[in-house]
Amino acid sequence: MTDAPAPWSGDAVRTWLQRRAAAARQDQAVADRRGHGAEGDYDAAAAEEWVCRTLQAGPHADDRTAFAAHIKAFLARDEFWIAGIHDERRFDRGVRTHLRKLARMTKTGEGFANTLRYQD
Repeated sequence: MTDAPAPWSGDAVRTWLQRRAAAARQDQAVADRRGHGAEGDYDAAAAEEWVCRTLQAGPHADDRTAFAAHIKAFLARDEFWIAGIHDERRFDRGVRTHLRKLARMTKTGEGFANTLRYQD
């Protein structure tokens, strides 16, 4: 038997995305202060912030199906690029990792209630 997905709440999704974007900005600042050795951490945090900010735009979060389609459309892109990152491939991998995580969360409907600063 398959478990039914948890009830969908667009407000919870938007809150989760806002808090994760803020946490990622803080992670970028910490990595930036640490210097050259933390470029990987900076790129990973930049990827998470980019994903969260991009998915916040528009009304997609109100409907599970529309949100899942929006994520799927981003995963279909060939590459992701923004200015200020250190390694494009590392950033691209980070974006895809966060998009896949969000796709799993969207499918099950679980995880959006966890708005703690540090997550698995």
